[in-house]
Amino acid sequence: MGERYRTYQEVNERIRERKAVVLTAEEYLSLVDEKGVSAAAERVDVVTTGTFAPMCSSGAFVNFGHSDPPIKMTRVSLNDVPAYAGLAAVDAYIGATEVSESRGLEYGGAHVIEDLVARRPVHLKATAYGTDCYPRREFEGDLYLDDLNQAFLFNPRNCYQNYAAATNSSNRTIYTYMGILLPRCGNVTYSTSGQLSPLFKDPLYRTVGIGTRVFLGGGQGYVAWEGTQHNPGQARDDAGVPLGPSGTLSLIGDLKGMNTGFLRACVFEAYGVSLFVGIGVAVPVLDSDLASSLAIRDHQIFTSVFDYSVPSRSRPALRRVSYAELRSGRVELEGKTVRTAPLSSYHKARQITGALKDWILQGRFFLSEPVANLPLEGTVKALDPKEVS
Repeated sequence: MGERYRTYQEVNERIRERKAVVLTAEEYLSLVDEKGVSAAAERVDVVTTGTFAPMCSSGAFVNFGHSDPPIKMTRVSLNDVPAYAGLAAVDAYIGATEVSESRGLEYGGAHVIEDLVARRPVHLKATAYGTDCYPRREFEGDLYLDDLNQAFLFNPRNCYQNYAAATNSSNRTIYTYMGILLPRCGNVTYSTSGQLSPLFKDPLYRTVGIGTRVFLGGGQGYVAWEGTQHNPGQARDDAGVPLGPSGTLSLIGDLKGMNTGFLRACVFEAYGVSLFVGIGVAVPVLDSDLASSLAIRDHQIFTSVFDYSVPSRSRPALRRVSYAELRSGRVELEGKTVRTAPLSSYHKARQITGALKDWILQGRFFLSEPVANLPLEGTVKALDPKEVS
């Protein structure tokens, strides 16, 4: 834990008094260059981090309210995109990657969520088998986000800590959730904001846990749980930074407070629909260990380039690269120089760190101490058929 500098209570009191010193992740790195880590840590209360990238494991719960006569919905679609209705009578969950029954891959659940947030009308169709207490069997009509009782984003897996990079060694172009990968290792794609990314700046989840308040989609949200496929057992460097896909967050937040600047639908050609989600985490500089991890830079963060042409969950890693190399636009791979391209937006990540900084300085955002920490042990299990005797 190292030398202590401040507590959550002290940080929030300084925010309340409008005396808190808040820097974005990039501003903090500049201050460290100028003054060193110890001097920066003594001066700065909070560092804001951010990321903006496609996060397929996202979706929203909605409650439509009761019609008259009432209906217990069993089949629900929004703009012709199926939503899961195996809940109470008028609750449903619309998943970001669900695709339209009439438009296929060009429109999906992420577009429905974006349309709702943009205050555009969404067409609801619902059917039911009818009961004595819920006699209605059909409902159809347009609605807007503000017509719904509740609409909250609930994303099972966001904010991946160090996602792998992708390439394609085959002789044909392939279409993946990592974008279009050109033949014979013609390009490399990656999807994280590197030195701005929240879980690189607090790699051991000391300030990011259940109950942590976050920037989510342009509004405020919370960490609800560890994300699915949370993999803290990943190999790490001496600073605790994972060398491959590791921690994830499950996030929740009020859709009515979000905006399309930080929550956008997208389509990956010949693959499907996803949702760009903007996430920001404010990390308090509590002690010298956190001060050091907040000073981690792109050249100190490494990931592996996997060959996505291999149809296996255990794809070969062709080499390990730093985020400084990836962000340079070129990496050396298989004896040649290969172009790189991010799926995430560094520009939007910067905007998120700036917006979150402004909220804190304006006294609109206070830091919440986790009520429980995320697991620091455990790995991801594979899906293999079991023999049944």
